[in-house]
Amino acid sequence: MRPPAPDLPAPDLADGAALDEAGAVAALVGRDPMFRTCIDAAGPLPPLVLRPRGFPGLVHIILEQQVSTAAARAMFAKLAALLPGLAPGDFLTLDDPALKSCGFSRPKAAYARGLATALIEGRLDLGALHAAPDAAAMAALTSLKGFGRWSAECYLLLHLGRPDLWPADDLAVQLGVQELRGLPRRPTRQELDALAESWRPYRSTAARLIWHWYVNARRRTRPAPSA
Repeated sequence: MRPPAPDLPAPDLADGAALDEAGAVAALVGRDPMFRTCIDAAGPLPPLVLRPRGFPGLVHIILEQQVSTAAARAMFAKLAALLPGLAPGDFLTLDDPALKSCGFSRPKAAYARGLATALIEGRLDLGALHAAPDAAAMAALTSLKGFGRWSAECYLLLHLGRPDLWPADDLAVQLGVQELRGLPRRPTRQELDALAESWRPYRSTAARLIWHWYVNARRRTRPAPSA
């Protein structure tokens, strides 16, 4: 058995590293007027403040599955209060009622325990994961039960700051593109992948611009309902 993978410290989110996306935004605006619409409607894109890496960050991704960002943040805060430090071995000491009190469903509890076990047994190496190219890092994450493509892409984009991730399965990305493009239906992953080809190598910033518009300007830009 390999030694337990070290748990990486989470950066202070208030002072965490932020990516310089000015060049990416300028390139995207020059390639596609949709991104100028995003900025004109929602304002400048705020800097990306990276989320915690390692086991805490991956658990947060699990909690975000199929719930709102605010709900996941509240659940994670309860877990952090119950288990300061949030190390994999300590996490495995929590029983079902404790996890349920933090908001874990039964499947999410199983996914997080599987993640903790993979780290302790050395089947997931965080150091290797964080140094790996996108495709290899995606493969390592999606080999874990409960980690699909969306979860892996969001971890690489929001926690590691990778510049060319494209979470086309994200609902806000799909709805955002549909509305910004005036499409009659929600685009498929294949359609979104094809659309985003011209945005390489800045697809992470493209996704963030769409999220930014969706959250901050969508209501203002949608037509008012008819009387």
